[in-house]
Amino acid sequence: MALNYAKRMDNIKASEIRELLKLTQRPEVISFAGGLPAPELFPVEELKKVTKEVLEENGTAALQYGPTEGYEPLRQRIVERMKKVDVDVTADNILVTSGSQQGLDFAARIFINPGDVIICESPSYLGAINAFKAYEPKFVEVETDDYGMIMEDLELALKENDNAKFIYVIPDFQNPSGKTWSEERRKRLVELANEYNVAILEDNPYGELRFEGEFLPAVKHYDTEGRVIFLGTFSKIFCPGLRLGWVAADEEVLNKFIMVKQGADLQSSTISQMEVAKFLETYNIEEHIEKLKKVYKKRKDLMIKTMEEEFPEGVKFTNPEGGLFTWVVLPEHINARELAAKALEKNVAFVPGGSFFPNGGNENTFRMNYSNMDEERIVEGVKRLGKVIREVI
Repeated sequence: MALNYAKRMDNIKASEIRELLKLTQRPEVISFAGGLPAPELFPVEELKKVTKEVLEENGTAALQYGPTEGYEPLRQRIVERMKKVDVDVTADNILVTSGSQQGLDFAARIFINPGDVIICESPSYLGAINAFKAYEPKFVEVETDDYGMIMEDLELALKENDNAKFIYVIPDFQNPSGKTWSEERRKRLVELANEYNVAILEDNPYGELRFEGEFLPAVKHYDTEGRVIFLGTFSKIFCPGLRLGWVAADEEVLNKFIMVKQGADLQSSTISQMEVAKFLETYNIEEHIEKLKKVYKKRKDLMIKTMEEEFPEGVKFTNPEGGLFTWVVLPEHINARELAAKALEKNVAFVPGGSFFPNGGNENTFRMNYSNMDEERIVEGVKRLGKVIREVI
């Protein structure tokens, strides 16, 4: 059967992470591949009670359609969460989405014509790259160091690309590198966006998962002209299966997102929104987040220590202050995709880094997740991986 598909489908490929996760479903595989939270920390019993209360108190509303913008009590709770990243908004600035991934797709749908430029960090989040590609942009990558995008390179990219529509950034514990932007770079980013009249798409799934160092306000905190669009999510601080995130933006911009959402899915799940709102009302989510941070710090420290012991000389990796990932750079002659195949033979999985660079290259890199595996499996998996690297180095 030869159906006539839209041209945009030529730009869409299966997510490398999702395809890899299919292989890692086998229980014997030690997987550092997905960005998965620790499932044993999900508040299952509390959610059982919350769901029962929601259905008993307001079951017909929970099972009915709701407003596109989202359930009002949840939007009010999100306003409170935004204060945690030093951003003052009202419920009129909040749209509830089906995960922050939906916000990424909507941003490209709203801003990008074929050939328009998206400026992003190098490397950048694979899921965002895949979401954006459907709209046929040109990607301009900006080099990063330990403090974020190099601002001189960003300014040059803006000068050379007058059809740049937005700058996509993950300033806190970046996926995949684990790096965090300095306050100076955050301020300068907003100044340059103002000067060159582009939007900033700030993706912040991990900002509340800081377990070392000093808190830094979100980029949106420094927004002076309403051009920063903030994407948040409950996936990493609560439960990803609920598929709830949000967009926080200036009302004029948010109205565009609302119109697009009306055409995409009308609204996010009513019952999920009501469950999260009820949980936030009943329980202390800050205690839950503190529990996550304690576990993730322990696992990160153990992974870094074991990598230092087991990885051969010439292999570099980041030591993040929060989030879920560390980023590994191999000697240039080693191809991480080939290494991944050898590691899978030893029942260890990671994500090769090449796909995190929208314009290709950098095949000597890979991403490791430390949040999902328990301590024993982290040590065993890194030891196996160290042996595989030593064989090819």
